[in-house]
Amino acid sequence: MPSYSMGQAARLLGVSSETVRRWADAGRLAMTRDGAGRRVVEGVALARFAHERGAGLYAVPGDEVPTSVRNSFTGIVTGVRTDEVAARVEVQCGPHRVVSLVTREAVEELGLEVGVLVTARVKSTGVHVDVP
Repeated sequence: MPSYSMGQAARLLGVSSETVRRWADAGRLAMTRDGAGRRVVEGVALARFAHERGAGLYAVPGDEVPTSVRNSFTGIVTGVRTDEVAARVEVQCGPHRVVSLVTREAVEELGLEVGVLVTARVKSTGVHVDVP
């Protein structure tokens, strides 16, 4: 069973190590000690916490659009590049950068520009998962 240090858990959750320590001290995130006495979180506990936290982490009130897409990330547009037909839209969703290729017409209809709050919805049958 893998376990993660406070720093590793913080990077995986996209927060500071101090935030992870506060969550542990408050009993929100279960910690144990490794053989050297360092605080660690078991992989299963970290996954459960990340899942529960992620269920509402990037939600925006009023963003209850009916959709079949389960992978939704609310963020802010950080870049828009257009040509005559297509556009490249970059969105920063917490610690994640999402890049979408859409039509120029869609960018204009939605009023997409840097600084606009959006929800990126990802639906794909081709998602790759690697183990570091």
